[in-house]
Amino acid sequence: MGLELSIIGISLLLLFILSGAGADTIVGVYNVKDYAAVGDGQTDNTKAFESTWSAACAVEGTATIVIPEGEYLLGPIIFKGPCKGKMVMQVKGQLLASTHLEAYTQNWIDFQYINGLVISGGGIFHGQGASAWPYNQCPKTQKCKLLPTNLMFSFVTNATISSISSIDSKLFHMQIFQSRDITLDSLKISAPGDSPNTDGIHIADSTNIQVANSVIGTGDDCISIGPGCTNLTIFNVLCGPGHGISIGSLGKNANEKDVTGLTVRQCTLTGTSNGLRIKTWPSSPSSLKATGFVFEDIIMNNVYNPIIIDQNYCPYANCPETDPSLVKIKDIKFRNITGTSASPEAIKLVCSKAVPCEGVELNDISLKCNGDDEQAKNMTSTCVHVYGSSNGNVKPDSCI
Repeated sequence: MGLELSIIGISLLLLFILSGAGADTIVGVYNVKDYAAVGDGQTDNTKAFESTWSAACAVEGTATIVIPEGEYLLGPIIFKGPCKGKMVMQVKGQLLASTHLEAYTQNWIDFQYINGLVISGGGIFHGQGASAWPYNQCPKTQKCKLLPTNLMFSFVTNATISSISSIDSKLFHMQIFQSRDITLDSLKISAPGDSPNTDGIHIADSTNIQVANSVIGTGDDCISIGPGCTNLTIFNVLCGPGHGISIGSLGKNANEKDVTGLTVRQCTLTGTSNGLRIKTWPSSPSSLKATGFVFEDIIMNNVYNPIIIDQNYCPYANCPETDPSLVKIKDIKFRNITGTSASPEAIKLVCSKAVPCEGVELNDISLKCNGDDEQAKNMTSTCVHVYGSSNGNVKPDSCI
């Protein structure tokens, strides 16, 4: 009798552990092929993916969606929460974006209102952007229709996106908006250096976002940070080709929120048109702050503007704004920045006359010109409306 009770007790204990007490309960695997997906690169799988998501999202615990090897043509789709449990998406195959632009209203793949999301698996999100880039008029005029972003994350919390690739997005590769507590790790993002507006990762109005251990080369910013961001970390990112790592542009629209708390560390930029850049619009419709940034242990390889603050930013041919920017830039630290510049003006800090930059620190900067001997002799730094300090060795000679 005692032995039987012991066996029953052990069985109940195992049942208690397996039930996931105090942890997520794994409730099932949802393979898109079980919902009629076909990985032949030609069949439209939008409805099959929608059905898979609906089934997985409706159950409690942890549900895993599996996209096996193959090529899955996919039109615009929204994976929308809230879901009853944590969502895991294992992407093994390649997802191909539809090339029919008339099918899109905004983005290609949109994750919305999800608490608890994991995307991984080594798969590829291919935007097939070459078919759409000729129709992008945004580099020429402000009045333009935006092309679809590959992956959009809106109102998402507690997410990890890792070990996936995004290739040739029609516009941005990834956007994070109104989200928090997201880690992006071991990503590969690529598009040709002349592809328009193909930013690698754009983050706006979000908190506690980390980008790490990734390789990004596009036709625009490798990483761009918009208004309303707090506590961002960028670590061990290889950037190039592209426009560098940028904060901004800021100050273009009314009611923009401050950007506070950014750390960029141990990154390497190669052949980019900018390195570490803060850009704000003149004639800002509202005032905001960009404060508390640390750029540390950065390597530049033939970068055209390694260190740049541009408070007169306007990418268009006609820029009628004449009033100074109202974006206040404060407490910005550049530490241990080394390597080569493609131009003799390696440090360019042009701040606003209305709200000068304050607390700008240049510490241990060693940048050499990649040009001829004459350019190397004439390495310069430029400072306009900048207040701060220089420490350690600063080459070219500091203008602060």
